[in-house]
Amino acid sequence: MHTDALDLARSYWDAVVEPLVQRHRPGLPLAAGRLGGGSDVLGLDDAMSRDHDWGLRLTLLVPREHVDAVRDGLEADLPDTFRGRPTRFATSWDARVRHRVEVADPDDFAGARLSVDVTRAWDVHDWLTLTGQAVLEVTAGPVFVDTAGRLDAVRTRLAWYPDDVWRHVVACDWQRIDQELPFVGRCAERGDDLGSRVVAGRLVRSALHLGFLLERRWAPYPKWTGSVFRGLPRASAAWAALNAALAADDWRAREQALCEALAVLLDVQRGAGLPSPAHATRAFFDRPYRCVDPEVPGALLAEVHDPDVLALPRGVGSVEQWVDDVAVLADGGRRSAVVAGVAGVGPALSDPGSPGPRGA
Repeated sequence: MHTDALDLARSYWDAVVEPLVQRHRPGLPLAAGRLGGGSDVLGLDDAMSRDHDWGLRLTLLVPREHVDAVRDGLEADLPDTFRGRPTRFATSWDARVRHRVEVADPDDFAGARLSVDVTRAWDVHDWLTLTGQAVLEVTAGPVFVDTAGRLDAVRTRLAWYPDDVWRHVVACDWQRIDQELPFVGRCAERGDDLGSRVVAGRLVRSALHLGFLLERRWAPYPKWTGSVFRGLPRASAAWAALNAALAADDWRAREQALCEALAVLLDVQRGAGLPSPAHATRAFFDRPYRCVDPEVPGALLAEVHDPDVLALPRGVGSVEQWVDDVAVLADGGRRSAVVAGVAGVGPALSDPGSPGPRGA
């Protein structure tokens, strides 16, 4: 793990930015840290990360009425360089050469990242609008100081899903996997090995996401999903089987590896205290393929009691479980719109419903 960017940010705050703020606004309630986007927030930056958007970056959260004055004051007072690096530079999203201390109100900062108003209670649709990456941009980076406690309150709130929402999204990943697991063999036996491999890749993606859910960990965006998954305490035991599924040249070996990974994840689920039947998969009717044992999502859904969660469409989970378009996932307004668009559509979780388009 390369932490020099975080060390640089901490030194920049301690030696330059905090003294300037305290000189002009002593006692101002604030929080400061390295939050938001960037591989360094996750502790995953390396030498290549320095070719763009890398440098003297901070997040400084102050009451809304002080934001403009603090931002403009830093623009006027910051030195040109710190430790040989420019304090003002352009980024890939802003061609202006300016300081990169992001100054914002705590609620505005969190709300913009999450696309959820953090000043009110959240309903189940708010929780389903969140992506792991959006949450990590608020919770993953180091906080150097928080004299007001407002940022800490938001981060505490984002520790994890409410229990019934958690069961819902875990069940949804199992349902997604169930819908396509038999296609690994079906495609190949019809002479479409490429299609079989594509399906296997989709299933690995869902299995990775499921592993994060079972570990109660927010998943980062795809560039870092595998790297972080490999470090998970329990779900990482599925790593070898998931790799084998993608490397297999024969559909039977591909399917077997996927089923082995799912068995590992079911054991992780059991260890997490969630209901877990004996087996992750079973035969798919009389065909020589496997599908998810319906008791796996069924046992999870049987423990859901919140009526708002029960009213959600069956098999439709958080937005990142069924949308993979970056232009949607990276835009909070679009995420909210697509979640609202499916709210209340389709059979509820308490309705057995249809297993999906797998019959032919």
